[in-house]
Amino acid sequence: MAISPARKIAFEILLRVESEGAYATDLLHEALGATIRREDAALATEISLGVLRRRGLLDFLLARQLKKPVTRLDLPVLVALRIGLYQLRFLEKIPARAAVNESVELVKRARKSSAAPLVNAVLRRAAAESTTLVEQWIPRETPRSEHLAILHSHPAWLIDRWLAQIGEARTVSLLEAGNHPPRLSCVLHDASKRAETFAALARAGLRVEDGSLLRDAFAVRGGSPSHTAAFRDGLFSIQDEASQAIPLILGVRPGDQVLDLCAAPGGKTSPLARAAGSQGLIVAADRHVHRLRAMEAQFHRVRLASVSLIELDASRPLPFSAPFQKILVDAPCSGTGTLARHPEIRWRLAPENIRELRVLQLAILLAAIRQLASGGRLVYSTCSLEKEENGDVVEAALAKSPGLRLAPRENVVRELQPHLAAGISAEPLIDARGYFRTLPGEQLCDGFFAAVLEK
Repeated sequence: MAISPARKIAFEILLRVESEGAYATDLLHEALGATIRREDAALATEISLGVLRRRGLLDFLLARQLKKPVTRLDLPVLVALRIGLYQLRFLEKIPARAAVNESVELVKRARKSSAAPLVNAVLRRAAAESTTLVEQWIPRETPRSEHLAILHSHPAWLIDRWLAQIGEARTVSLLEAGNHPPRLSCVLHDASKRAETFAALARAGLRVEDGSLLRDAFAVRGGSPSHTAAFRDGLFSIQDEASQAIPLILGVRPGDQVLDLCAAPGGKTSPLARAAGSQGLIVAADRHVHRLRAMEAQFHRVRLASVSLIELDASRPLPFSAPFQKILVDAPCSGTGTLARHPEIRWRLAPENIRELRVLQLAILLAAIRQLASGGRLVYSTCSLEKEENGDVVEAALAKSPGLRLAPRENVVRELQPHLAAGISAEPLIDARGYFRTLPGEQLCDGFFAAVLEK
């Protein structure tokens, strides 16, 4: 029996995610070139990311059928079982026979033919009970966080944190958002070319929707925008709306000297450079040379020639002789605000990683503060929801930096408001402390945090 291209691609991607620590979205971008049919690309994406989002639940269901823990299965066998079960449980348009038989063929193709009868038997039993509610198999005495962990496929330790910090209703909303495909959001680089850009995307067969927060944002459905002529011509970039908002609150003005630390992949650098204009100075730094090269290619696509790229470790004293008026610190973080977009993160992250990241984040922020000019402004941001990486880092930096203060809340609101879409208020996005926050399930974007600091 032939295996569909979509399932072959998903199988290989999921194997690499588990065995190499790769990221599914990067692998999908590599695999889904222009020669792949749109239907196959859509199914490969749905299966790859869907299996990663629902992995905890899938393994719970598989454990009921197996005589040994799922972790003792050979990886190709486990991946094939997850792929088959995901289709049976979550993809109503896929015939059960196709889901079962092609998973069996995937195992054979991986030279694990001896496991083919097991895969066939487990998935046939799973198909027979695919409409049964999972709740009836969860023991009544299961703690609430573990119950939610099974149903929503997130680690129980992370759910415990969120329950304590934001309550059950908001936690459940966050978990549900983490298990659904996020919007594919984009940013216009030239608002005067909005009609031209949208017409080009429509001709390519994509459906365009208005942004949910920002004036120059939009979302697309029905295909890959990166394969369009409008993308290649630099008319827009693909970027989550919360991520788009971060550089806007820095308030760069024409002629400013701007430092973008931890700048890769460069999506936040572009608006900084456009705001500073030809008379400004933009320095974008990252510690990885290959990421700087990728940024250079990105800037060439969007026709930005004014950015100076430099390799450096931002946690060490910075090598600049002159201060900068504006600095963006988009710090490396746990990424817990992006679990719908990067679902593998939830299975790799451990509590100690958050503590380790806090040390690195504080070192980077303090190095940046020392480089900030008197009267300057700095934005510290993460795509994390964890207080240790956000407010705790900012408060620690303030305690160590005399003369530094949080920007007044009304100033942050005033800076962001002009960039928002008609009818959208900045007020709900800025908390009482003046921190910018978004939360999946409450906004149609990733979860981001930002603090505006002034010297």
